Amino acid sequence: MRFKNILVPALISISIFSQAQTNNEGQLHGNFQIDMQTYKEDSLIGAPKIPEKTLLNSYANLTYSKGNFTAGIRYEAYMNTLSGYDARYNGNGIPYRFLTYKADELEVTAGSFYEQFGNGLILRAYEEKGLGYDNAFDGVRVKYQIYKGVSVKGLVGKQRLFFDKGPGIVRGIDGEINTNELLKFMSESKTQIILGGSFVSKYQADKDPLYKLPENVGAWAARMNITRGNINVNSEYAYKINDPSADNLNIYKPGEALLISASYSKKGFGVLLNAKRIDNMAFRSNRNASLIDLNINYLPILTKSYTYSFLNFYPYATQSNGEMGGGAEIMYKFKKETFLGGKYGTNISINFSRLNSIDKSAPSDTSEIGVSGTLGYQSEFFKPGNELYFQDFNVEINKKFSKRFSGNFIYQNLIYNSPVLRNGYATVYGNAGIADMLYRLNDKNAIHIELGALFTKQDMGNWVMAQAEYSIAPKWFFSLSDQYNYGNEDKDKQLHYYTVAVAYAKGGNRLQLGYGRQRQGIMCVGGVCRSVPASNGFILALSSSF
Repeated sequence: MRFKNILVPALISISIFSQAQTNNEGQLHGNFQIDMQTYKEDSLIGAPKIPEKTLLNSYANLTYSKGNFTAGIRYEAYMNTLSGYDARYNGNGIPYRFLTYKADELEVTAGSFYEQFGNGLILRAYEEKGLGYDNAFDGVRVKYQIYKGVSVKGLVGKQRLFFDKGPGIVRGIDGEINTNELLKFMSESKTQIILGGSFVSKYQADKDPLYKLPENVGAWAARMNITRGNINVNSEYAYKINDPSADNLNIYKPGEALLISASYSKKGFGVLLNAKRIDNMAFRSNRNASLIDLNINYLPILTKSYTYSFLNFYPYATQSNGEMGGGAEIMYKFKKETFLGGKYGTNISINFSRLNSIDKSAPSDTSEIGVSGTLGYQSEFFKPGNELYFQDFNVEINKKFSKRFSGNFIYQNLIYNSPVLRNGYATVYGNAGIADMLYRLNDKNAIHIELGALFTKQDMGNWVMAQAEYSIAPKWFFSLSDQYNYGNEDKDKQLHYYTVAVAYAKGGNRLQLGYGRQRQGIMCVGGVCRSVPASNGFILALSSSF
């Protein structure tokens, strides 16, 4: 609180006396975003009545730097939070503020900060506004380059929980060695090797009346990245001691995670292979937390990320209690002036990913799988479970037909275990297709047409969609779209979800106004998800940066 009382007035004074973004004393930068929506009850799509009628999410960042110092704050206001976001954000305040000193090889940050060790298997703090996700640390972080090619960083802090902090204390240290910079005989080598290791510990007092819980839970990870020519191999293994929690129903089994990826690329051709195994690796600074609260670590996904809504209809959510699988992607460009390449060449990528449960067996002859207060289960490391969680096969073709006309075409076949991934009723088997075409009328005017279809006999049945966009660079943007659930078994729910929007941008400012229906669904970014409720109303978005 004392730090906040000092820093906030200091930044306000800076902003007043600077009068412009830059002066001889330092530099002031910032941005803000306002998202506002009106809500109209719509019983046809299941949009509920919202008492406030209008809801708002907004934030503003200010960063000032001078010499070796950088300071910043972020003000946030949720009045009240947009539908679908956690209502515990309701209110306003300054949850993020920091002061950083950097000189030579040393960097020290006091206050709020984000951080990641390796791939994030045992520590990653980050922010994703679209999810309402923010697990920033509030504490102290030190980074130091000990020697050329050798760096280390450490931190101690508590994690953000809306406008408060979680009860646990997190301590972590990470070191990395670039062997080609450290070792003279490796400096000219064509093989680049980077080694890294991390250790993270959390402390939370044990007040449980039933179980004896570990108050200090440690986790470690080791990683290696090798690059030689066009080949790259990246791997990381992580281990966590027993950590009974709400995620694993208070079992005492240690957690493990393994992530491996390998790639090869050259001009016009690329291959990517990856695999992972996750076993009981939920790691939070509050053992009783749930949903997306107070995650210390991040478990990456291997599935392909899409920007098209119909291909994200059934997104994969990482299963921290256990998943095993892999994926592969091949990318190839047919050369210009060939039969399949045409005048401008043709890009094609084929992607496949599959995630299963992990093998589980009873921990002893006298205990069943997953009983609280026991080891929980045993699992063979390289043996997948029998239950399929997710499978995605897709083909994407990107083609330029002329100087003005280009298109992107995608086919997707998926299997989605809805009971596991979304608490749904049945596994969904679907086929989806997207045709995304862009025609440039001239240097400023362009028409963008997107057509899509999703076919499934489960869930809400078949869908089709169409979207038309017209842009006048660099200022104006107009959009009209409709998603039609024509295949719903319930005739009364064969509905249109239409939206219309217009946007204006100038310099660092952008204003967008829209109106439409939002279907109920789920939104995921990197395997972390939140529910999206149905809604009907106007949407206003205003952003600016300087």
